[in-house]
Amino acid sequence: MASLFGLVVGLGSFTFYYGEGFSYFSKDPAACMNCHIMTQQFNSWQKASHHTAATCVDCHLPHSFIKKYISKAENGWNHSKAFTLANFHEPIMVTPKNKRILQENCIKCHHHMVGNLVHGSTSSPDAVDCIHCHRSVGHGETVGLGGPSKLVKK
Repeated sequence: MASLFGLVVGLGSFTFYYGEGFSYFSKDPAACMNCHIMTQQFNSWQKASHHTAATCVDCHLPHSFIKKYISKAENGWNHSKAFTLANFHEPIMVTPKNKRILQENCIKCHHHMVGNLVHGSTSSPDAVDCIHCHRSVGHGETVGLGGPSKLVKK
């Protein structure tokens, strides 16, 4: 039993080290580059208007400590599973849940400008998302990212 436990811990530790696991606890956008599939998103972010003001974490994860790490764990599990099993869509697309997080973060950062305009926009199914009009803010032009209609998983 002890050798099985040791094997699991050893394999888990090696995988965490090999997958650069500690980098995912940072806000460094380069951590997203650990996966080759994120190359286009990283490169386009560097050319976008928000690259000096916001990182991947600022836009794509909740800002509260607990929700952020729950979301990181969920996304990490989903990404690890999809990449290990080669079961993912290319180009990678934001899920509806992560799209809501993105919308909430847009509103949170720009509340002083859009607070009254988008009040309740994260919960209404008829709401217009910020990225509907401002698609290129986070990742520049969508060339190579699947185009406007293909960025969100249905």
